[in-house]
Amino acid sequence: MSFETLPQIGMGTFRLQGNDARDAVKSALSLGYRHIDTAQMYGNEAEVGDGITSSGIPRREIFVTTKIWHTHLQPDDLIHSLHDSLARLKTDHVDLTLIHWPSPGDEVPMEDYLGALRNAQREGLTEHIGLSNFTCDQMDRARDILGNSPILTNQVEVHPFLANRKVVGHAQQLGMQVTGYMPLAVGRVMEDETLQRIAAERNASPAQIALAWVVSRGIVPIPSSTRPQHQKANLDALKIRLTAEEIAAIDALDRGERLANPSFAPVWD
Repeated sequence: MSFETLPQIGMGTFRLQGNDARDAVKSALSLGYRHIDTAQMYGNEAEVGDGITSSGIPRREIFVTTKIWHTHLQPDDLIHSLHDSLARLKTDHVDLTLIHWPSPGDEVPMEDYLGALRNAQREGLTEHIGLSNFTCDQMDRARDILGNSPILTNQVEVHPFLANRKVVGHAQQLGMQVTGYMPLAVGRVMEDETLQRIAAERNASPAQIALAWVVSRGIVPIPSSTRPQHQKANLDALKIRLTAEEIAAIDALDRGERLANPSFAPVWD
């Protein structure tokens, strides 16, 4: 199976380690997820690979994403690190490779690492290429550098308390899909009164309402969960169609609350 676009929802694995990561991936796949997101920095690619291989689901039916950490952006290092990722994941290719963060302070020129990423794609190490945590200006630069090579996605933080509208809108305008990480704001959506109210009216959970809102914006959420019942509830959120009034109420929760903001992050839009 060749995936032209990202599956509608993914299973995020940030902070999942050891058996938790292995079992969560296997469980998610058994429930119907077909998109698994990991990264070199998560330190769990081997366990994610175990979960995939032990799931019994053919590899060709699973969309696997990994991300190159910013210490591996020198071209030779990028290719070498991706080979290492594939070995840990027990696969000969991934479906999508992202630059996890733009090079801090442009220490490695974008032309160098995006050129190396395109070479990895040409070598068959990755089906698609993309970005993560890139600003509007950085997306424009990436588009100029890569020319006709499609950039599948920009993966950025998105949840009701950080709508990230400028970046989301710009990515979509450039023809990139947006992947939203931390869509549940690390559980904070469960405590919000607006989300609780809408959830109660719909016999759903606040987490499901938050995911439905992310999806209503054309964004692919990648929630992380180790519990099968939560994984299933997250999948079921795709069936919820929010009204214009509900969307407006959730839109009003945006307070620019950024949870992923390391010292090497770019200057955000």
